[in-house]
Order: sequence, then C-alpha cells, then structure tokens
Amino acid sequence: MAFPERFSHLPDYAFPRLRKLLDHHAPGGEQISMTIGEPRHPMPAFVGPILAANLDGFSVYPPNDGTPELLAAISGWLGRRYGVAIGQDRLMVLNGTREGLYNACIALCPEQKHGKTPVVLMPNPFYQVYAVAALTVGAEPVYVNATAATGFLPDYAGLSPDILDRVTIAYICSPANPQGSVANQDYWKSLLALAEKHDFIIFADECYSEIYRATAPVGVLDVAAATGVNPERVFTFHSLSKRSNLPGLRSGFVAGGVEGIARIRKLRSFAGAPLPLPIQRVSERAWADDAHVVENLSLYQEKFRAADKIFSGLQGFSCPEGGFFLWLPVDDGETAALKAWQQTGVRVLPGAYLSRDTAGGNPGKGYIRVALVAPKQEMQRGLIKLRDCLYG
Repeated sequence: MAFPERFSHLPDYAFPRLRKLLDHHAPGGEQISMTIGEPRHPMPAFVGPILAANLDGFSVYPPNDGTPELLAAISGWLGRRYGVAIGQDRLMVLNGTREGLYNACIALCPEQKHGKTPVVLMPNPFYQVYAVAALTVGAEPVYVNATAATGFLPDYAGLSPDILDRVTIAYICSPANPQGSVANQDYWKSLLALAEKHDFIIFADECYSEIYRATAPVGVLDVAAATGVNPERVFTFHSLSKRSNLPGLRSGFVAGGVEGIARIRKLRSFAGAPLPLPIQRVSERAWADDAHVVENLSLYQEKFRAADKIFSGLQGFSCPEGGFFLWLPVDDGETAALKAWQQTGVRVLPGAYLSRDTAGGNPGKGYIRVALVAPKQEMQRGLIKLRDCLYG
C-alpha cells in the first residue's frame, strides 16, 4: 500500500518521544509532571451554569463561524485589550487555535510564488503544528533559530533575499513557547515592514498574551493598525486555554483581513469542525469577562517570583517575560530530563524535542522546558528538586 511521503520524515511528537526516554526507568521520588502546558488553575465559576443552561444546544448544528454574540464579545475584547476596532467579518471562531494555525496555512498559502516553491518561516524551537501546516501545503519549512543571541525571537530579516522573496507565511509566537520572550513594538514594526517588502503574511500566535510578568505584551494588530499595514497581511490567533484556564473547551479565534478570513471560513465550511453551541455560549461570557483573567495572571506572577527566588544566582537563568514555561539551560536536555526523572521523579521536556536540527545546530539541545502550571506548592517542590539535582 502506498502512503504519502510529505510527513514521512517527521520525528515523533514531543510527548511520545519523552515517554520513550523516561517510561522504562523508575521515578526517583514523588512524580511531579512539569512537561505539558495544560493550565491547572481553577476554571471560571460561570462555566458550569452556562453549560447546564445551554445543554439543548448539543442537539443542533452550531454556527460555522461563531455566533453573532461570540464574535461581538471577541471584537469587544480586542478593543479593550489592544484598542483596535475589528468587525465580525474579520473574525472566525476556532475549535482550538491549533486548528486555526493549521487550516489558515492551507487556506492562504499559494501553491507557488514567483514560479518557485513557497517558503513558510517559523522560529526554532516552535509549536509543531507550524511545520506540519507547511508540509501539508507543499511549502518548504525554514526553521530560524531563536537563541539568546537574538533575544529568543527569530531574526527573519537576516535571511537571504532569495529565501525572503519566496516566503508566503511567517509564523511568530509572542510570548514565545517555550522561551517566554515577547515581541516588542519595534520587533513587530520591523517584521511588518519586512512582510510588506517581500510580500508575505504574518501568522501571530498570541495565545499566551494574558500571562506576563509586569507589562501586558503589545500585539500585532495594534502595531499594524498604527502603521497602516494592509489588514490582509496580518492574522492573529488567540485562545481561552491559557487566558481562562479552559484547555478542554478547545475555544479560540483568528482575526485578520476580510478576504483572508472569508477564505478560512470557506475552508471550514467544507472541512472543519465548528465549535458546539454550548461551548460558544461559555466562550461569549469568557471573552466578555476580564476579572477572572486578572485573578489568573496574579497566580502566575506569584509563580514567577517563586521561580526567581529558587533559581537566584543560576548562571544563564532568566525568568520569562510572558507565558508559563521556564527555559532552563543544561548541558544536554535529554540527559538532564532523564537524570531529573531517575533521581527526583520530576518530569520535564528536553528542549530539542521542540526544535529541528539546522546548520547552526539544534537551538533546544542545551535546554529543558519546565511548565509552571501546577498549583504553587507542587510547582515549588518540583523546581527545588530540579535545582538541587541539576545545578546543586
């Protein structure tokens, strides 16, 4: 039987790889998982009552693009958060932002550019759906190392003109998964100018935008609006998973230009899975309410302070500007993850599992990713064990 070759060279996904590395070894103590970015803070109290009040919504097909009320709530949040006016024709609700990050590439990446194979740019390390989306559309994925030397953000402007002229889509994550780096206004302006010069689209994965140390990250939409960039050049993706501690709700949205959103909506109508109506009703309330987001942020900021104290003085340690991962320097990520598991029972993810090998090496090899999602006391125990085991 013949199978497609386009995905044949993909490595195992990060977590199956981790199981192969660790699971045939006994843990060295209380098992503490710090691998998956699955928020474990309490979900908002309004979720259960709204679901219960709308159970009959499971008996009907839901609106494909989002209820008018949900689109209005999202538009209202974008106005409050970023000071931009985004109409409902520039929005679509997503069944989890991973769906959107994948399908938007299918909907918007042309088959060729200047008669050549298109290029899709992505930071390295990166959220793995970016690469699969590029391969699906027959584009060449180009992995741009995001290291300490570049502020843990990709320097797309440093690529050769030959590559840049073939770029159709550039993914960027801010705050970044896994490093927690934040694109500031100057970074966004430079990237937008590069996109204008070389005629490509920016896909801004901003799912961690509501988790930060001190200052709310600037967003691509407000910078694009201020600089007069064509709205069709910028698409941003947001989620309730991190903002509202609702990863199981699988609710997010994409905002962009009218024509691009129409194309994404059309693809959804043929091949997508709209969000069930009761979940859309919960999402309406979640995007309209900011109080629970403030409470959630304060819990993460407490964790940042705890991590600062635990790793104080560790060379190379930097608590993130945003997001909820630590990107801890080690000699070798796999060796460190195995040692931590065998000696302490703490489970972390080797950074190389989130990266690809390039001519400049694998930028994740000398790191482990540590998720700060557990309750504070459990998280502190895990971090102290890691410190004493790996850096003592």
